[in-house]
This record gives sequence, structure tokens and C-alpha cells, in this order.
Amino acid sequence: MGCSSCSSGGGTPRGCKNNGTCSSGGCNKLGVFDWLANMQLPAGQTPYDILEIRFKNSRKTFYRNAKNLSLQVGDVVAVEASPGYDIGVVSVLGELARIQVKKKSPGLKPMETKKILRIANQDDIDKWVQARALESEVMFQARTLAVNIGLEMKISDVEYQGDLTKATFYYTAEGRVDFRQLIKDMADQFKIRIEMRQIGSRQEAQRLGGIGSCGRELCCSTWLTDFRSVSTSAARYQQLSLNPQKLAGQCGKLKCCLNYELDMYLDAIKSFPSTDVKLQTEKGTAFHIKTDVFKRQLWYMYEGEASIGVGLVALTPERAADIIKINKTGKKPADLKDFDTHVQIARKEPDYDNVVGQDSLNRFDNTFSKNKKRKKKKPNGPRMEGEGANTAPKSVQRPDRPQGNKPQQDKAQQNRPQQNRPQQPKPAEGGEGNAPQAQANPNKKKNNRRRPPRKNTGGNEGTEK
Repeated sequence: MGCSSCSSGGGTPRGCKNNGTCSSGGCNKLGVFDWLANMQLPAGQTPYDILEIRFKNSRKTFYRNAKNLSLQVGDVVAVEASPGYDIGVVSVLGELARIQVKKKSPGLKPMETKKILRIANQDDIDKWVQARALESEVMFQARTLAVNIGLEMKISDVEYQGDLTKATFYYTAEGRVDFRQLIKDMADQFKIRIEMRQIGSRQEAQRLGGIGSCGRELCCSTWLTDFRSVSTSAARYQQLSLNPQKLAGQCGKLKCCLNYELDMYLDAIKSFPSTDVKLQTEKGTAFHIKTDVFKRQLWYMYEGEASIGVGLVALTPERAADIIKINKTGKKPADLKDFDTHVQIARKEPDYDNVVGQDSLNRFDNTFSKNKKRKKKKPNGPRMEGEGANTAPKSVQRPDRPQGNKPQQDKAQQNRPQQNRPQQPKPAEGGEGNAPQAQANPNKKKNNRRRPPRKNTGGNEGTEK
């Protein structure tokens, strides 16, 4: 709700905490866009001297610029009041003000209109700001006084005059209220002139503002200037449920938006037959259940046992009118199913291929249960009995480490025929620790894992594979 015209230092809006009623002229209720501002007047024609002045919340009044002051939209001016003066903001001027006068006050007499005194100075603005600060506390005190007296009324808003000499109290009540004692008590406590003004619940919602069930600001506080009567028949024509909690607005009355689309519904229903007429068939009598205006369908249901296993039957207005004509001639069709044109709309498939399965709800169920192919890690220790000799990893021995104290080889490898083994040179004298290394096969991948030595059987002493 903030704007550039009501921002203070650092770009922080000043009026947004007041729900759109800031005194800087930016966030206003019932704001008007001057779409005639760029148009020049014909030669010799004087500007229109009636201006529209906006006060607290949505209260607006016309005043005459008798002194020909140079005013623009948003200027703070002092105007005549009874008694004293009041402070307001210019909202409409020029030719657009002439249109507003013809629309809202067609019988306005310019010479009897109150005048604009001057452009407000700093002292006037300081008093005006002080008056706005006192309104909230005074309203709560007035409510306490009304409760002590026992009056059945609700004081919803207080508006101080710009010179701090008068205050207007707006209240709502179900019936007439005798508030003479209340006025005396408030005058003794607040030391000002008191004016009581009764308003309706719709006017109360307009002055206070709020957010509707649609999520937007109330129409009455933003652009709606007149309140038209709303009846429950508007909800019936639109096939809405007659639920008071859903049809009522912030004011407790029926929503004004029920009248927005009513004319369209009335034009569409003209082609529909009367829903009070029952359809006669050989199977039984059918009565109307509901209407779908947008799909142009009437739903009927049989009475009694004929409705078992049938349910609702959808008919177009033309089909229902044909059955009514047949009944007027004294004939009855066999069944409503013969006139049923209700066809379920097939679901349109998407024009893309679901190659990754991202539309499936259970696509993550088996993601982590699948075993990925991994290389099996071979044990570092000695092989078990029965394991083939060709599965044992081979390694290149390091010359800087002694080859003694190695684990013994299994018996399966000891009994292998010696003719299949490659001839190895005999180690030199000096023990097994000084045995030369076996030449590695260049076609095989090197493996750095240490291999346990073969057990010496005495036939091929000091040889290794």
C-alpha cells in the first residue's frame, strides 16, 4: 500500500500502519484518478471553482474556492466548519470535480457551499496531527462510558475536527438509543463539543476497511460508492449454497459482489425451462435437483423406488423442454436415459513422453533398494581351502622387504604338477631371503598386494610363482 508520495526517510511508508488512511495524501480510501488533468480549457473559460475535499477515512465534501487559491491534488487546506475550521486534503478539482458534483450532488448550489479558507500552515498541520493521535484513546473511553450507562450501541470511530474543538462519534445500533446522558458525560470528560452520528453496518465497514474473503481489500472502502440492496434470490439464481457464513461479508450483511454477475446469470437462465415442472415418464416421475449454468445441464432424479440404481440424470435445457412438451400432449417417454446427453469428458493426455517417470508418486520407493554393480573386494588374508590357484592375486615383491615369515600356502597349490610351472633360477647361497624376484608378465596388470610364499617341499627349493 506504500507509494512514493507517502514515504518518509529511508523509503518507509508512513501511512500503511493506519490501513490506508495516512495523512500525507498517498494511501487513500476511495482514491480518484484525474483522467482529465492533461486537458486544457477552451480560451476564455475559467476553471471550475468547486473542489472535493477528503477528510478521515472515506468522508468527502464539496467546497468552493472563493479566493482563487492555486491548489493541486494532495494539498492540505483549512475549510469552514461549524464552529471553527477543519483540515482536509484536496482530492478532485477542475472538470473532474464538475462531473463528481453532477453525479453525487446534482442539486448543489455553489453560492451556498462552504468555502476554502486558506492553505494550511504548519500550526494547522500540527493541531491536525495531534487530533488524529487522540482519536483512538477517546474512542475506547467513550465505549467505557456507554457500557457503564447500559446503552446497546457500538462506537466504531471518532473523528476530531482540525481545530480540536469538536469530535464526531460514529456508532451502530439495532434500534433507537437515548444517548443524552452519554453526551453529558463525554462533554465533561473530554471538554469538547460532542456530535453523535448513527451509521449502518455497511458504512461502518466502509470507514474501517479490511480484507474480504477473496483476499483483496473491501470494495466499499476502495471504489464502491453506493450500496445497492442484495437479496438471497441473487444467490439462488447463481446456484450458490444459502450458507449465511459464506454469503456474509465483513459487515455481516450479504456481500455486494453477489450483484456483480447476476445479470449474466439471469440472461443465461432465460433459455432454461422452469425447474418447478416435474418430468413424467413410464418409469416414474422425476424432479429437478440442481442446475449447472455454465455447462447448460439440468440434473433430475426419480421419485421413490424408481431411483434405485439410476442416480442423477443430466439433461440439456432443450431435452428437458422436449419432455415437457411430450407430457403436455398426454404422452410419456419410456425413460430419461433416452434423453440423457451427459458424456464424460475424456482426460486429455499430455503431449510429452514421461521418460524419467517424474509423474509417478512412488518413483522414489525402489530407488535405494536396487543393488548397483560393484567390484567385489578380494580378501587380504590367506585363501581358504578349495580355492583355485588361478584366482589368487599376484604381486611384485619389493626388494627392500624380507620375504621370510610369510603365511604358508594351502595344500591344493602344493600338490600341483611341477611340469606346468615355469622354471625359476635357483637362489644363490645365502638363504631364502636373498632369492631373486620372479619376472612379471608384461601382459598382466600389476597388483601391489603381497602374496604368501609357497611351502618348500624339497623338490624345487627356493622357487616362487
